[in-house]
Amino acid sequence: MTSVRERIRAVLAGAIDYEAGLDALAVAPSTEVDPELVAAKDEACARLWQGGWQPTELHRVVARRGQPRQADLVTDAVAGYLRQFPADTVDQRWRAQAESLGAQVWWSSDASYLDELAARWRLDRVAVLDLVLGLLVILASLPPIEVLLPPPGSPATGDRSGTTGSSRVDARLLDRVRALLAKAESTTFPAEAETYTAKAQELATRHSLDEALLAARSADPAPVVPYARRIGVDHPHEKEKASLLDVVARANRCHTVSSPELAFSTVFGFDTDIEAVDLLYTSLLVQAHRAMARAEPPGGKAGRRRLKAFRQSFLVAFTVRIDERLTEAAQLALAQVTGPGDAAGGADPADLLPVLAARDEQIRDTMRRVFPHTVRARGSRVDSREGWESGRQAADRATLPTDTGRHS
Repeated sequence: MTSVRERIRAVLAGAIDYEAGLDALAVAPSTEVDPELVAAKDEACARLWQGGWQPTELHRVVARRGQPRQADLVTDAVAGYLRQFPADTVDQRWRAQAESLGAQVWWSSDASYLDELAARWRLDRVAVLDLVLGLLVILASLPPIEVLLPPPGSPATGDRSGTTGSSRVDARLLDRVRALLAKAESTTFPAEAETYTAKAQELATRHSLDEALLAARSADPAPVVPYARRIGVDHPHEKEKASLLDVVARANRCHTVSSPELAFSTVFGFDTDIEAVDLLYTSLLVQAHRAMARAEPPGGKAGRRRLKAFRQSFLVAFTVRIDERLTEAAQLALAQVTGPGDAAGGADPADLLPVLAARDEQIRDTMRRVFPHTVRARGSRVDSREGWESGRQAADRATLPTDTGRHS
């Protein structure tokens, strides 16, 4: 007689049809099925977290490939997983992601989890079994990825090399940057928004370059090292969004590797610079979508193809123009930081430029260790003249800092 666990494995391996497997689980006693399904879900998630996946990454890819409620199952798995570990064995960044998902144990026991889930979502039993079994199929298709954060339960280590990195980002600085960007996005006055955004980038840029010089002059035996962060790149138009992220990353002395099949790009750099990339990219993406919505032609069945071409061309043009603006600002940024009027007294270019070059080589070495084989992406086609022109105009109006630098 085939056990419940064997049936589940057969479905995941493709040995039996999904619908046939679901039907078999639906008629089997719940006392046999439920514990096995819950255990299989928790084991699959644990395997992926030990294999490099982080809570928000797994939640995003499941929402992309499956249904929103299957992503909610991942959130519950996060909460259940964290119960096993003392707080001091969970990386604070891992825990912060769990908190951002709202992960908490709301069910009374694992044995009654599926029944309580059905009541919570007002679904019949077969629908719940379908959601969980479908989630297992998605999880089984995901490969291990690079470990960027130590998973819960990892032994404490003093190693600060490779991609584990170190964080010396000033929390108060980030709070100020976020507050300025929030004001920039909430105001209806473009000039005011540009002032807030420029000030936010100025704070981040000054802090980044000061950190580079301090690290180079420090006698600290455990210096700041390159780090990596995966940033979600959601559909539609993932390729164009990944290009925009790459432009922003290069402007902030970082490098990216895109993994479109997994819905993210990995950004390599130093903590301060990665934070700037994340914040600026998010802000520019919001601005691009708002401008695109205002400029796009009417849709409908007849214009659907035209609308798709418009949006793709818009984002390509927006990215190209943003890249041009950042490049134009590069020399001005360096002059402001190294000039005699700088608040820090002016950094000597002879000191700063070699430091930045050395840091860039460190970043590239880290990236090559994690991704020894990469392929350069092909550029996107432009099939809509009106989309291209609208995208460039929107990029000209976008609130960008005037003192960001590009060092590639």
